[in-house]
Amino acid sequence: MLKLNNVHTSYGKVEALKGISLEVKQGEIVALIGANGAGKTTLLKTISGLLSLTQGEIEFENEKISGLSAHEISKRGIIQVPEGRKIFPRLTVRENLEMGAYQRKKKEIAQSLEQVYTLFPILKEREKQLGLTLSGGEQQMLAIARGLMSNPQLLMFDEPSMGLAPVLVEKTFQIIRELNQFGKTILLVEQNAYQALRIASRGYVLETGKITLTDSADNLLKNEDVRKAYLGGQKS
Repeated sequence: MLKLNNVHTSYGKVEALKGISLEVKQGEIVALIGANGAGKTTLLKTISGLLSLTQGEIEFENEKISGLSAHEISKRGIIQVPEGRKIFPRLTVRENLEMGAYQRKKKEIAQSLEQVYTLFPILKEREKQLGLTLSGGEQQMLAIARGLMSNPQLLMFDEPSMGLAPVLVEKTFQIIRELNQFGKTILLVEQNAYQALRIASRGYVLETGKITLTDSADNLLKNEDVRKAYLGGQKS
């Protein structure tokens, strides 16, 4: 579904991505793990068209998308749920959701609203509340639901567990797994490597702008170097 070949991205003269090649197959959850500053968010922004690559190529469903604008890429079905949620705090829950569907027809929006309210009934209850009045967990649900409103083919999550209490972290990963079971293909960027690899089928390790390791999620959980660097000694 998604294929990156030798992708380079720079901030001015500083090269942030140094020849990234990876792929995400339809129906997979693929985890991308790495330390702060490794280039994980930069990679998602490059795929989304928010940053321009300086070398290489990105394909989505066998068509080149590198060089397209962010709104053209999102229209093709690649949607990013951003780090820090980034909801619109002074819009209502309903208005936030409608913003996620700005490129769709009214009938399609109504159908998607019904779907996300079924998946997240708390958002139906909070429909008329401003985004800023929601708890952190509710805001994360809203950010995910807003992404779903565009009917994405590929959902990219950037640090979805950041700033959440442990019980909400578990809930968030459960939701991501359920979305995958409903047919959504997912690229998951997450510092909580243990949780990410538990629900993923495959994973990539990103270090200072380079992919240093790729394997099945199960094998990465058992890998001694990965455990020491990213899992904090947790048992697989």
